Amino acid sequence: MQGSRKKWYVLLLLTLSIFLISCKSDSKPTQKETYLMGTVIQFKVYGKNAEKATDEAIKRVSEIEKKMSVNIETSEVSKLNAKAGVSGEKLNADTYSVIEKSIFYSKLSGGALDATIEPIVKLWGIGTDKERVPLKTEINEKLKDVNYKDIILDKKNSTVKLRRTNQAIDLGAIAKGYTADEVKKVLLNNKISSAIINLGGNVYALGNKTDGTSWNIGIQNPLSTRGEYLGTINVTDKSIVTSGNYERFFIKDGIRYHHIFDPKNGYPANKGLISTTIVSDKSIDGDALSTSTYILGLDKGLKLVESIKGVEAIFITNDKKIYVTPGLKGSFDLTNKEFTYEKGR
Repeated sequence: MQGSRKKWYVLLLLTLSIFLISCKSDSKPTQKETYLMGTVIQFKVYGKNAEKATDEAIKRVSEIEKKMSVNIETSEVSKLNAKAGVSGEKLNADTYSVIEKSIFYSKLSGGALDATIEPIVKLWGIGTDKERVPLKTEINEKLKDVNYKDIILDKKNSTVKLRRTNQAIDLGAIAKGYTADEVKKVLLNNKISSAIINLGGNVYALGNKTDGTSWNIGIQNPLSTRGEYLGTINVTDKSIVTSGNYERFFIKDGIRYHHIFDPKNGYPANKGLISTTIVSDKSIDGDALSTSTYILGLDKGLKLVESIKGVEAIFITNDKKIYVTPGLKGSFDLTNKEFTYEKGR
């Protein structure tokens, strides 16, 4: 949920990190595209209620953005941040549950995912007209305010408080996943059984294609032009979320600085991975894990994914090696021979 709306509308049309490989169908889908949550969102929905379902889904996305965007002054997250160190903010069930889930994954990942990273995000300004490489002293000062353990939950009263002033949360690493799950609910409530939802790289493949076969989803080649894929996976009723260093970045003195920050040091994560794709039943899990595993690196990332039932992953390292968890080995097809498929892991 960061960056200039106009700038990213044009850019994201070209840079969606996961995209649908075109497929033939006997029925014509309802297709709509709009800009919400700081990204381009796309719908391809089949069925007699497709038009109505898509409109309701877009409305639901807008509702969630207005509650959770750090860039909207009237959002619940912005109000919570404004009261940091002073008092708590009573939240809607949507926002409260996302913050609660974020803390769950913070604990599970040993702090790799941390919603209080916002002071660091703002300091770097990646994706805005203020992007820069901060001084180490500036980063160290802001790191004092990064600690998910300072998020105080009051479940009985649906209230959340930040322990210290100058702290702030950013739900950008998890909110789109929650939103995709909510969109799925809207579609199912409208008796839709076949659809593709793309929230700026957070893809949900609902059911199968109308011919009964599984969806064929392309995985972006992180070292190539946007829209070029290195392989495909076949999925049915699954979320596919990718995080990579090619999504939002700037280059300074020959060094690429991307938007996925390590809460331990305040710099863009650099543990040898350039792309992480999570395949799961719920997109909120995939969103949180794609960021967490990218920050953790290959070994710890794989260990985390393999500890969670029903979650699979595709990891790409900076030396062009691809690691796929066991549950995807029958459905992932590597098509770019510049990469090496590490089948033995």
